[in-house]
Amino acid sequence: MKVVRVQYTTTIGYAPVNQRNIAAIVEELKTLNHPGIKYGAWLLPDGKTFMHFDQLESEEAHQVLQNLASFKKFADELWASGLEVEPKLELLSPVASTEDYFI
Repeated sequence: MKVVRVQYTTTIGYAPVNQRNIAAIVEELKTLNHPGIKYGAWLLPDGKTFMHFDQLESEEAHQVLQNLASFKKFADELWASGLEVEPKLELLSPVASTEDYFI
C-alpha cells in the first residue's frame, strides 16, 4: 500500500482552474472505478492551498492514476501556472483507522 499526501499553493487567480482540473481527475477515476485507488483533494481556508490525499493499493495503481489524461493535464497546467509554494510530497504509514484500506 502507498499513502501519499501532497500540499502546494497556487495563485489565487489559478485556484478555480485547479479545482476544475481536480474535479476532472475525480470524474475520470469514478468512470474507471479502479478498486485500488482512493483519491481526494481539499482546499485550505486561504482559498489557494490544496492538499491531496491518495491511498493506493500498489505501485501499479499509482501508475494508473498518474497516467490518466486528466491527471497529466492537471500536472502540466499546475506546473505552468506559477505556483506560490511548490508541492511537498509525503509518504505516510498507516497506524490505525476506522476505514478499511489496502493493508
